Amino acid sequence: MAGDRPEGGEVPLLYSEGNVAARVALEREVRGWSTTELAERVTRAGVKMNQTAVWRIENGTPRRRINLDEALAFSRVFELPLEELMSPPLEGLDIDSRRLVQEAVEAFYETRDARDRLHRAVVAIADHIKANPDSSRAIHEQCLRLMGDERDARTLSGDIEDGGHY
Repeated sequence: MAGDRPEGGEVPLLYSEGNVAARVALEREVRGWSTTELAERVTRAGVKMNQTAVWRIENGTPRRRINLDEALAFSRVFELPLEELMSPPLEGLDIDSRRLVQEAVEAFYETRDARDRLHRAVVAIADHIKANPDSSRAIHEQCLRLMGDERDARTLSGDIEDGGHY
């Protein structure tokens, strides 16, 4: 249909190498990485790449092609699903906004992982106390000694007594 094509006659693609190249540049900038650092990270992810290759992907004329292994490595390094890496960048977010969102997402996952780690530790201590009831008082005293704050130590001790953090 004539109405489906832009003036130049080309049909815009939802997914394209151009999108991947734009996202590589954007995701690298959001993280504050140099092209050298991104190349090193891709290499550590299992696909050998150098700084020049990254620059040519982002800026080359003609742009350097991206093979599937490289796209998967970029996806892994940026912790993005491949489909997201291939999608056009969202409009309306400047680089500072993207950095702030990236920081919030990273903090969210770090916090979630820390909560899970705390829960596992509390469950393990609760199980230990069940098996060794005489150790309860000493464990609670050790919490206070290590934490230094009585209120925090009571909170942790309460979690231990309840058998879990959440």
